[in-house]
This record gives sequence, structure tokens and C-alpha cells, in this order.
Amino acid sequence: MELLFMAVSLLLMGLFFFLFLSKWNEIVFQRKGLPPGTMGWPFFGETHEFLKLGPNFMKRQTTRYGRIFKSHILGSPTIVSMDPELNRYILLNEAKGLTPGYPKSMLDILGQRNIAAVYGSQHKFLRKNLMSLIGAPLVKDRLLPRIDKYMRLHLSNWDAMVIDIQQKSTDMAFLIGFTQIVESELSSIYDVFKAEFDKLVIGSLSLPINLPGMSYYRGFKGRKNVVKMLRQLIEKRTASPATTYDDMLEHLVRDDALNDEEIIDQIITILYSGYETVSTTSMMVVKYLHDNQQALEELREEHFGIRRRKAAGEPVDWDDYKSMRFTRAVVLETLRLATVINGLLRKATQDIILNGFLIPKGWKIYAYTREINYDPILYPEPLKFNPWRWLDKNLESHNYCLLFGGGGRLCPGKELGIATVSTFLHYFVTTYRWEEIGGEKIVEFPRVEAPNGYHIRVMKL
Repeated sequence: MELLFMAVSLLLMGLFFFLFLSKWNEIVFQRKGLPPGTMGWPFFGETHEFLKLGPNFMKRQTTRYGRIFKSHILGSPTIVSMDPELNRYILLNEAKGLTPGYPKSMLDILGQRNIAAVYGSQHKFLRKNLMSLIGAPLVKDRLLPRIDKYMRLHLSNWDAMVIDIQQKSTDMAFLIGFTQIVESELSSIYDVFKAEFDKLVIGSLSLPINLPGMSYYRGFKGRKNVVKMLRQLIEKRTASPATTYDDMLEHLVRDDALNDEEIIDQIITILYSGYETVSTTSMMVVKYLHDNQQALEELREEHFGIRRRKAAGEPVDWDDYKSMRFTRAVVLETLRLATVINGLLRKATQDIILNGFLIPKGWKIYAYTREINYDPILYPEPLKFNPWRWLDKNLESHNYCLLFGGGGRLCPGKELGIATVSTFLHYFVTTYRWEEIGGEKIVEFPRVEAPNGYHIRVMKL
């Protein structure tokens, strides 16, 4: 009887402790005026559900609590907004009590001085510096010829092969980005650098648990090795002022506007932002074109029209790129439908009231922009791949087109990214036809990816 009593007591104590833990975040972060919602477990919050369920988690919480709700994700108490008007306000009003609020894992791994982490005068300074490297005038005069050169090299031997287009797109995006930054040292460090950078990318969106085996631990270790290699390159070039190079690193080192730490974080930012967006968009555009032969044929005709105007082997130039009207529409529709970017994080620097709710100082606010991409009023038949909708130029500039961010945070590499994917499409669709091998699963969140790869059989036209 006594043992039974002890067992029941321990069971009740365990149940009480379990309930106490489940309510801990609710107690610690309790404030009057907060939106409704749940906070999950201590430290972990609702991160697991957020990362695992993604859009379904968001829809469930919205159904229960409305378009603005509280949660605890990626290590921080967070207000989630799925309200288009509020999200636009958040993106356009950074100075009014809101600053970049990226999670600790991203700040630690991408660097405290990366352009996404800073604000105010420092952000304007870094943005100006970044635009001098990857802005549209630079794409036209310097970057596009190199993109063309390495794109042709990358796609040159795919005939009669079964390839994982996800892996090929990832390799392509990194190769194009890395050659823009350090072309001359490419062969000596490329493979080692990419292996470490891949760890960095995976760890950038994870819980900041610095223990062996965790994504954050591997990502932070990857960053250390990437920083070490970049520092060695900077020291080598600084020690040899008479030797000049034709790449971004040369511009950054000789310009003297940034210190070494800022140069390193700027390089990591350029590689990271282009790497994920370009590779994912390239994979998904192949998928969507395979499933929509009408779009593929119109795209092909646009690019064969360009080839007919050029000599054999003549590279794509800026005028060719600007003439790719349907191609741009295809790229924008892919970005919309695949939703490569799900939202943006901000941090409250003071207690503020938005839409009648309190956002306490230090809390994050997640402007979840994904659902805007599927708004049937903005995009009739939103789940249909319809690039023709973007031939209306007003669509790209409308108030709720947030594919590249908005306001002062509009992606500085927008034109570079579109030009890279457009060049990939130019050589891919004028050289090859393809068919899917199997029906591999593609997951949408937190990254768009095919866990087992996306395999296609490629044949020359």
C-alpha cells in the first residue's frame, strides 16, 4: 500500500512538474496587452513545431488566435503577423522602434556586421558599399560576362545524364558567387571552402545550442573555418600591393572603406544570400517548367530568338538580358509560388503598440509574408504557375510584392539574382530537354528543398 502511495505521489508530482514547465513561458513572458497565442516550452518554445510544420503551424495558430499572435520561436518571444497591412508597415518603418531581429544563430554564424543585422547609418553605409559591388550597373559592366562564362562551363556536359538538379543548382549558385569574389584562388580553396560554407548555411537557421552534433555547433565551426580562409586571402593580398586581381575581394581590400571583419561579413552575406535564393529558384523553375510545357515553349522561343541574333558562342550581354521579358516573368512567378523567402524578423527597441497589441521591448516580430503570395485577389488562381501574370509590369511594383523585401531593406542583389537565373535558363532551355525520374518530395519549410534530391534525365535538343 505504501509503495502504491509513493508511486501515485511521484506520478502526481511528475504531472504537476510537466504542467508547470508547459506554462513556464506563459508566466515569464506575461504582459497585459499581448496578442493571444501560446509560448511552448522553456527555452525551446514552439521552435520544433514551427520548423517541422511551417505553413501548417501558421495556419493552425491563425485559425485559433487570428492574424496576429504570440509565440516563442528560435530562442525568442515573438509576435507573428500575417496581416498584409501591418507587415508592410513593419518593413517600411524600421526606425520607429523596430530594428533587424534575426535569430542568434543567424547573427553568430553570418556575423554581427552583416548588412541584415545592422541598422541606421551603419546599414546605409554597408548598403552603399554592397551596391558598389553587386548593383545593376556592376551586373551590366562586370558581373554578367563572368556569370555567362562560368554558366556555360557548368552546363557543358549534362547530355545523356541523370542528374540531381538540386545539387547541380547548388553547385552552380556557389560557383557563380565564389568566382565573383575570389576568381584567381578558385582552384586552390574551392572544395574546402564550399564544404565549410555548407555547414554554415545549415546552422544559420537552428536553435543556438553549442554542443557537438547540433546544427548550430557545426554551423559555427564552419564559420570559423570560412573566416580563417578569408582572412588568409586578405592578408595575402594586403602583403602584395603590386599584384592586382579582378574580383570583389580586390575591390574591398583596396577600397579601404571597411576593416577586415566587415569585409569578411560582407563576403559571407553576398555568398549566403545568393547561394540559397539562386539555387532554390533554379531548381524550382526546372520543376515548374517541366509541369507547364506551354510556358517552357514560350520561354524557349524567347531564348532561341536571342541566339538567332548572335554568332555561335557569343556570350549573353546586358541588352540580351533586358530583352528577356518572359524569362523575368518566369523567375518572378517561381519566387512567388515556391516562396523562397517566408518572412522577415524585426526586434522592438521599445514597447510599441501595433494594431492595438503590445510588442514589448526586446521581443521579436515576425512579418510572415508567405501568405501574401497566395492571396487570390492579388494573384487569381494563386496555386497555379502562371508567369504571364507578371507581364503586367505594375505587378512587380505593387505595394504587396515583397519577394525581395521592401523599403530600405529591398534586396541589393535583386538584379544580380534574376540575371543569374535568367542566364542559367538561357543555356539550359536552348541546349537541353529533360524528364523527371520519379516523383521526389519537395518540402516548403523552413527551406524549399528536396530531401532526397530532385533527379532528371537530361538530353540534348
